[in-house]
Amino acid sequence: MIKPVKLLYGSVIALAALSSCSDNTPYRDLNKNGKRDVYEDSREPIDKRIDDLLKQMTLEEKAGMLFINGTRINSDGSIDDKPGEGMFAFAPVASKLMTEKYMTHFNVWAVPPKKVLATWYNNLQKFAEEKTRLGIPLTIASDPRNAFSNNIFSMTANDFSQWPEPLGFAAIGDEKLMEQHADVARQEYIAAGIREALHPMADLATEPRWPRISGTFGEDARLSAKLVKAYIKGFQGDKLDSNSVACMTKHFSGGGPQKEGLDPHFEFQKGQVYPGKNFSYHLIPFEAAFEAHTAAIMPYYGIPTDQTSENVAFSFNKDIITGLLRDKYKYDGVVCTDWGLITDAKMGDVVWPARAWGVENLSEEDRVLKVLNAGVDQFGGEDCAHHVVKLVKDGKLTEERIDQSVRRLLRQKFELGLFENPYVNVDEAVATIGKDEFMKAGEAAQRRAITLLKNDKVKDKTVLPLESGKLKLYIKNINATVAAQYGEVVAKPEQADIAIVRLNTPWYPVETKNFFARGFHHGDLDFKGTQKDSILMLLKTIPTIVDIYIDRPAVIPEINENAKGLLADFGASDAAVLDVIFGKAKPEGKLPIELPSSMEAVRNQQEDVPYDSKEPLYKFGHGLSY
Repeated sequence: MIKPVKLLYGSVIALAALSSCSDNTPYRDLNKNGKRDVYEDSREPIDKRIDDLLKQMTLEEKAGMLFINGTRINSDGSIDDKPGEGMFAFAPVASKLMTEKYMTHFNVWAVPPKKVLATWYNNLQKFAEEKTRLGIPLTIASDPRNAFSNNIFSMTANDFSQWPEPLGFAAIGDEKLMEQHADVARQEYIAAGIREALHPMADLATEPRWPRISGTFGEDARLSAKLVKAYIKGFQGDKLDSNSVACMTKHFSGGGPQKEGLDPHFEFQKGQVYPGKNFSYHLIPFEAAFEAHTAAIMPYYGIPTDQTSENVAFSFNKDIITGLLRDKYKYDGVVCTDWGLITDAKMGDVVWPARAWGVENLSEEDRVLKVLNAGVDQFGGEDCAHHVVKLVKDGKLTEERIDQSVRRLLRQKFELGLFENPYVNVDEAVATIGKDEFMKAGEAAQRRAITLLKNDKVKDKTVLPLESGKLKLYIKNINATVAAQYGEVVAKPEQADIAIVRLNTPWYPVETKNFFARGFHHGDLDFKGTQKDSILMLLKTIPTIVDIYIDRPAVIPEINENAKGLLADFGASDAAVLDVIFGKAKPEGKLPIELPSSMEAVRNQQEDVPYDSKEPLYKFGHGLSY
């Protein structure tokens, strides 16, 4: 670990706060006599420190701060440019973006083991200190990585503790548990050097086909608001400081009401709709985020159709960013776009268009100008700082406007204590990330979130819980070694006393050449054809307990009718599910979304209105226990 430098006055300033000047003093400015002013200690008011640093920054350095992009992580923790090597090998190399584009913000996707991750992080901060002019420390951000999930937006947990997805916390509805989870994730993030969380999602799951429902807290605005507030408190504390991870709450002003559930990451969906005139309902969780002082806000991709003076996407929309967010809510934190609004992404022979919905005909440079004029501070998934520089030099944008955004971004770095000490202790990272008490807490939460939907009676006794060790089990989509701890696993249904099956909510890929789009869980929510027939055949052959992973509200009336017991999970291991089935843990979950009775009912719903499907199979809030 790099140790901080002690100044004459006894204060501690990390090496990352040093500039490249030969006298090795902290970042500084020249006073009237041409001599260098050095801060006596880190308690100097932040505003003064920001003013001082802003005076030293060139236009290019300021422009670079307005961009955050993903970066490659080499498998040995090094930061060299090794083509084709490391996690997300297609991603740019951070050190190159630091020196060529003056960037100081990066996000990580899949990551290597925790020791390598912490080593890489320290190497990158050391590079910032030694190889950049002002030595401004880096801010590393991440999507969620503590969920037991394969969801495309939940980074594989790897060494991190594994909890249910946000939808599972909504099923539990316990604010204290929500804060505990966030506090554990905070400790793991800080240990690895991740100081900004690209979450929580405050969106509401009012359109059941939307692929991102598992990342929400369901469709009820009050429940979501309560959990969003606890979540942010767990990550940030009462105020942002050196023990905090800054939260970037998303996606303002609510990304849930997508037309027919299609997602605006892609050109086949550019606008969200409000047939129920329910725009304000989707603001309620964000109001809770503001009360919790969320450090940053991310708007979504789509166009809030017919809700503002022009039909352009949220980050280009001055009515949304300045009129609503800045003026009405008085929000003065960082606002960062979602990823990839300015430049097209080329993936072999496939072009993934920039998500510049409503302004597709604008040049890249004019898109940047429109985003900044709307009131946004930072561009996600981009590194085109040259557009900002040119806009200023051409007189289309003032440097004072850039300073407003840079000031917000610098403030966040100062408040997080990155200028005092940006480094992590690698040994502490190894000891903290995924430690036993964190893992056990996550596993317990997985069990609590499981929701018992149906429990048939046989001779006045409910089927569940089953009696451990007494039954012959036929299993499907369950690890046989794990299941053998609960009963005798047999090879054929006719040999078993009971079957236990795990299912996933159905989805059907959109027809497109974009492989990323094909991975989104779009489409209908019901099982079809031979897949449905084989499930029902088993259920009619032998008494069967069904557990279904709910990342969207499954439409399963026939499965429900024929199953002896039906459970829903929101990201859970086989052991967690079997513990509940066999009574070693009790199901505590209540549905945070309703389960519709048919796809016709889904298609007739209004995208912006909660719990409005006709005669749902299970209503919002349903959940049994024993």
